[in-house]
This record gives sequence, C-alpha cells and structure tokens, in this order.
Amino acid sequence: MKPLKGIRIVSLALNLPGPAALMRCRALGATCVKVEPLAGGGGDPMRMYKPEAYAVMHTGIRTLTADLKTPQGHATLAKELAKADVLLTSFRPSALKRLGLDWLALHKHYPALWQVAIVGGEGLDAEVAGHDLTYLAENGLVTGLDLPATLFADMTGSLLTVEAVLSAVMAKSKKNVASLQTVALARAAQYVALPRTWGLTTNDGAVGGAHAGYQIYKCKDGRAAVAALEPHFAARLCESAGIEGVGNAPMLRLEAKASLKRWFGRQTRAYLDALASERDLPIYTMA
Repeated sequence: MKPLKGIRIVSLALNLPGPAALMRCRALGATCVKVEPLAGGGGDPMRMYKPEAYAVMHTGIRTLTADLKTPQGHATLAKELAKADVLLTSFRPSALKRLGLDWLALHKHYPALWQVAIVGGEGLDAEVAGHDLTYLAENGLVTGLDLPATLFADMTGSLLTVEAVLSAVMAKSKKNVASLQTVALARAAQYVALPRTWGLTTNDGAVGGAHAGYQIYKCKDGRAAVAALEPHFAARLCESAGIEGVGNAPMLRLEAKASLKRWFGRQTRAYLDALASERDLPIYTMA
C-alpha cells in the first residue's frame, strides 16, 4: 500500500521527529525533498549526533541546502514549494515568521500548500525551549536519574506527523482548503504517558509491578522479561514453577512475587527459553 503515492512533500524539519516522519512518508510512497541549512550554518544536527541514523532516515530523499536568510535560499525553497503538496517544519513560530515562512505568508503565496508544523509545546508553549527529555519529564515518564531507553516523544511525534500528512491528503482529495496542522511533541509525550496516567504502569498497576507475572526477574545467567498477565498464562507459569498462584488475584500478592523471584533465580536462560517455547509462555531472556 502506497497511500502517499503522487504526493510531494518538502521538509525543513531537522533533528529526529521531522526526518523520521519524512522517512515514513517516503515508505508510504511520497516524493520527498529535504531542504537543510548550509553546513557552515550547522546543517542538520543529526549528521553530527549519529551519521548512520541520518543516512537511514534520508535514504531515497533528495536533499538540498539553502540559507533561508538570503534571497538565493528563498528562491531555492520557492522552486520546491511551487510543486509541493505538504511542507514539514520544525522551527518555533517566531523563527518561521522571521524567515517569512509563517502560515499567513505561506498561504498567500502557495494557497494549495498544506503545512504540518512540529513544535515543542502547544499554543504559546510552542516558543518554550524543550526536547524529548523535558517533555517526558513533564508527563511523569522520567523516574530516578536514568535516561529513558529511547526518544519516546520524538518518535511518537513523528508518527503523529505522518498522521497529520495523511489527514491533509485526505482533505485535499475532498477539495478542502489547505490549512496548518500543528504537532506538539509535549502532546505526543502526553499520549505516550496515558497508560501511566490511567494507573496501568504505576507501582500499584498490573503492568507497573503489582502483578507477579509481569516482571523482570533475575535468573542464573541474566534476566527474564515475564509477561504472563492473563490468567491462563499466569496459571501455566505457576504450574511450571511448582508454586501456588493460579489466577490473577493470588498473583497480586507479595508472596507470589517472592516465590517466582526465588524460582527464576535458580534457572538458566537456556532452560527458560526452552520452557517458553514448550509451554507457550511469554518469557524473553536477556543477558
């Protein structure tokens, strides 16, 4: 399925959310062009952070450079926008206005062009400095001093951006007037945080540590991620471990967790892998 086949997207979006979204749009069939600042002006920071990631995200995407503070740079961008259906941006609204690329100016010159603007916060908070880590912290997704395992807000924001592009294309097919759609990374983090907001992943939640069958246990030579949440999985796990704890209610008791902790501590990864396959148990072992 290539729902974006025939759609031309121009992107000015840098770092991770914009390029990740453009990568997905390319996979969905869109013709994609990226216009970056000149290398002397910083270019896309992702080139510096992780060139390999930059290369993956820009495969199949035509990349141009332009200094948008100059008439020549504006001319380069204008040539691309004249043929585009959607423009992706990731600058603060004030920065876009300084460059003459705010929505009112864009819509005046390119009335059929849709804009999907990736920003940090919503409304006035779009001008507040922030990054993935601060948006996650704002939504209760940073615990202790450890950094999150991945960039949840950025990657979720990239998918919401693709969703906005698809919405624009659907509206365009119905001859709706082009408009500006905003994707706030803080809202993306809020969406990712919903299971925690609902109490599912807090310490007293079933998938936050309260259920003995949904845990990380130490084993003899590593760790085991155990997701025996449903009653039939929990019963099969307890039977395999030779302990009592059938059903969800007993699995919420501390003694069930203590019994399973002792049992897992005596097992090897090889044994647990074989057991998971033989008994159809959701267990994944890690070094």
